[in-house]
Amino acid sequence: MENNTSLQQQLLEAGVHFGHLKKKWNPKMLPYIFAEKKGIHIIDLNKTVDYLQESAAAIKQIAKSGKKIMFVATKKQAKEIVTECAKRVNMPYATERWLGGMLTNFNTVRKSVKKMQSIEKMLADGSAESLTKKERLTLTRDKDKMEKVLGGIAQLGRLPAALFLVDIGHEHIALAEAKRLGITTFGMVDTNCDPNKVDFAIPANDDATKSIAIITNYIVAAISEGLAERQASKDEDETDDNNNENEARARRLEAEAQSEAGRGGRGRGAGAPAGGPGGAPKRRTPAGGGNRRPAGGGGR
Repeated sequence: MENNTSLQQQLLEAGVHFGHLKKKWNPKMLPYIFAEKKGIHIIDLNKTVDYLQESAAAIKQIAKSGKKIMFVATKKQAKEIVTECAKRVNMPYATERWLGGMLTNFNTVRKSVKKMQSIEKMLADGSAESLTKKERLTLTRDKDKMEKVLGGIAQLGRLPAALFLVDIGHEHIALAEAKRLGITTFGMVDTNCDPNKVDFAIPANDDATKSIAIITNYIVAAISEGLAERQASKDEDETDDNNNENEARARRLEAEAQSEAGRGGRGRGAGAPAGGPGGAPKRRTPAGGGNRRPAGGGGR
């Protein structure tokens, strides 16, 4: 309870509770509105805390399963904050401009990313030195232009499992593409938006930088926990595998030693010399026995 109170206090200080003007409100946000003051709606922070914790728990499980969560925030006041947070947990992001079809036409976007990476490789390994100055300059400009828009998804090899949106009204194209593909959506929802459009709505002020920063950092902390738990379970599995391998190797060596000992015992029993009861060899006697007389001794 104390944690909820401290989180609620932090949200209050960050101005998360400030909504839009009354005339701009969306009636579907009524359950999340606490009151109206001077023509501005005030968001209920109790609801914000509950939905924020619910979203963080869900996003933590996604991160723990090893899937990617894509951050989308093309608003001026959210760009730097979201870019920094996404880089911290090594997640894809789109903060400059949402290219139409970035999800629904993902294969074509991947081709553009590969083209950007090939240009970077050419400029890095010196193979572009054989080109003219104008051609190198054109390549550099193309790379910078593509990196600005596609740099955040350069390491995204397949579609993300979830999208985190700042201001779902501003990012309506990304939201529509995610819905079409069945991708889970998380979003900061202000009083002028429809919370039913996203799977996990977080009622909050999506215009103030402090509000965006505190919500995004909370989500990123949950992702970090999920990744840490995934790494810990992976290390534990590796340790168990190593222990099982060592036990199997020890059993195999023990079985080999026993089989070697058994073969050695049988070899000694089979190679014992023939003879009397004590194992002493029989004395060999010449043919004809002891009655044979020496040659030349019979003239008496």
